[in-house]
Amino acid sequence: MAGHSKWNNIKRKKEATDSARAKIFTKIGREFMVCVKEGGADPNSNTKLRELIAKAKSNNVPNDNIERMLKKAAGGDDKASYEANIYEGYGPSGVAVIVEALTDNKNRTAGDMRHYFDKYGGNLGNTGCVSFMFTRKGIIIIENTGLDEDKFIDDVTDSGALDYTIDDEYAEVETEPNDVNAVRESLEGKGYKILSAEAEMLPATYVALTDEEAIKKMNLLLEHLEDNDDVQRVYHNWDEEV
Repeated sequence: MAGHSKWNNIKRKKEATDSARAKIFTKIGREFMVCVKEGGADPNSNTKLRELIAKAKSNNVPNDNIERMLKKAAGGDDKASYEANIYEGYGPSGVAVIVEALTDNKNRTAGDMRHYFDKYGGNLGNTGCVSFMFTRKGIIIIENTGLDEDKFIDDVTDSGALDYTIDDEYAEVETEPNDVNAVRESLEGKGYKILSAEAEMLPATYVALTDEEAIKKMNLLLEHLEDNDDVQRVYHNWDEEV
């Protein structure tokens, strides 16, 4: 999966500063608010909440923080009403970018998105302008601590996954988007250490950047998007490995 950014994201997560971790906690807390409002505070009956708790743990959110997030969400203490919005556009040299946001002020968030794209060599487009280049798949990242590849293949097949990739540090398992939690639970039950498990948007093709200025601007665009409190996820088709 050349250019796939998820492994790079895992590496960055391990090196995250305290302020970056606090921002991750804030974003996940916002997801808890929406998830509990839509499906209730019981993870046994709210599958999305169960998946979100697993996501929080994979992002190193302490159990105490998760409990506080759940209580806050269940109590309705946060009066803000968050709405999901998707923004699409192009970064430098035509890199396709999709931004998923949860916002309590659409005008503010849309203004921020337009500013980032304009400032760093891109442009914000209309809905659908780049999403046709992506397919939603479940992606599970597993730490490779000396995997027995033959056993791993058998376990992945038994779990109902679609495909897998292995490198020296990580293994990546691909699933149908609605199967990601079931496959994660199956692999966890077989003793694998899950670092991340989410449904994501995977690009059909990738764009390589060779111009140093374009690379600099693309990095700044991603940095500012990911730093925005309203932004939950950013997907792109930049081949970062070139």
